[in-house]
Amino acid sequence: MVEQVALVIGGIAGGLLLLLLIGVSCCLWKRLCAKFTYEELPGTTAACSPQRDKLFQLPAAAQTSRPLGVPFVVPPSLQSQDWVPLHSREWAQVPQGPCPAPELLPHITGSNLGFCVPGPARTPSPCVVGDVHVVGTINPELYKFPEDDSETNFPEGCLGRLWFSVEYQQEAERLLVGLIKAQRLQAPSETCSPLVKLHLLPDERRSLQSKTKRKTANPQFDEHFIFQVSSKSISQMVLRFSVFHVDRQRKHQLLGQVLFPLKNETLAGDCQRIIWRDLEAESLEPPSEFGDLHFCLSYNDCLSRLTVVVLRAKGLRLQEDRSFVSVFVKVSLMNHNKFVKCKRTSAVLGSANPVYSETFSFKAERTELDTASLCLTVLQSTEGEKSHQLGRVVVGPYMYARGKELEHWNEMLSKPKELVKCWHALGHTTES
Repeated sequence: MVEQVALVIGGIAGGLLLLLLIGVSCCLWKRLCAKFTYEELPGTTAACSPQRDKLFQLPAAAQTSRPLGVPFVVPPSLQSQDWVPLHSREWAQVPQGPCPAPELLPHITGSNLGFCVPGPARTPSPCVVGDVHVVGTINPELYKFPEDDSETNFPEGCLGRLWFSVEYQQEAERLLVGLIKAQRLQAPSETCSPLVKLHLLPDERRSLQSKTKRKTANPQFDEHFIFQVSSKSISQMVLRFSVFHVDRQRKHQLLGQVLFPLKNETLAGDCQRIIWRDLEAESLEPPSEFGDLHFCLSYNDCLSRLTVVVLRAKGLRLQEDRSFVSVFVKVSLMNHNKFVKCKRTSAVLGSANPVYSETFSFKAERTELDTASLCLTVLQSTEGEKSHQLGRVVVGPYMYARGKELEHWNEMLSKPKELVKCWHALGHTTES
């Protein structure tokens, strides 16, 4: 009896263990199958399900097979647009509508829609029909950088153009100058072999020189120079580039020069600046008795604006020790011999040939120019003393000026919006 009871209990226990083992096996199987399957997102249907075809029924004219490489369908808002046939069996939309849909462009694959197609034989190329770009292509016009006209826009009579870089290191007190290139140099002979000399004015005794480039009017220099300059005096100095042609006898013939004032604003930020300037001819005339002043005039009749650019002076007769004397230019707009407005340049210390390159603008109506004039006065100032005149020049209409000063004024009026340069001899006047 006892043995029968034990057999029954053992059978029941074995059955329960078998059921438990079957249950655990089923759970493990389901988990294993879940790893190799995915759950379809709600609201999505198969690529070729009949429900999708019912929802997105296209008109008869637009029911064409969609290329497999195109991962989108034509929106319903674009399905009713008009299309005009072009050459090469391509189609483009009428200009009043948006961009053409890929569904209506026959023989277009994923490769010419700008998508990546595997295989070595396929080369992606954008599909462009006239000015219309297919959806998915890249419009190259949107990625163009603004054109730099510094290498194409040369004024008439240009002696050449020079590119250079300037950087001042405050801590090391070093001026780093990079000589990059020059273009359109006007050589006196058929071939041009240029070199460039660099001076840090007013000190003309020390100079640095580039290598000579043989037989080219468009030399590429890519050279760097270092000047040791204190931070106190850097703003008073002028960097001069003199471009020479070296002939067969190794004689240097000046082609032109560039004067670049090292003002505080041009060297701010401790960063490198790339600059280009047109070459200017060196004035071969001896300075006048009281010196000469070089400036530009321009009048914009649309803005009623009179512009004066004070460039530089030369041959000034400084009356005291140059190391304590500063020179500046005062620009005065006058009407009927009455002062209307007065502006002045920054002061340059201890130079009889100061360089300014500063621009001033005055408001002046066109009708006022018949009675208006400009008076440019060069003054010398010493610390703690009153400044006094070194000379002045007056430009204006016939009422106030004659000769070169009148010609400069009339040329400004005949060439609106253009800068007209000219050297003028300074005249001496008795101070009031």
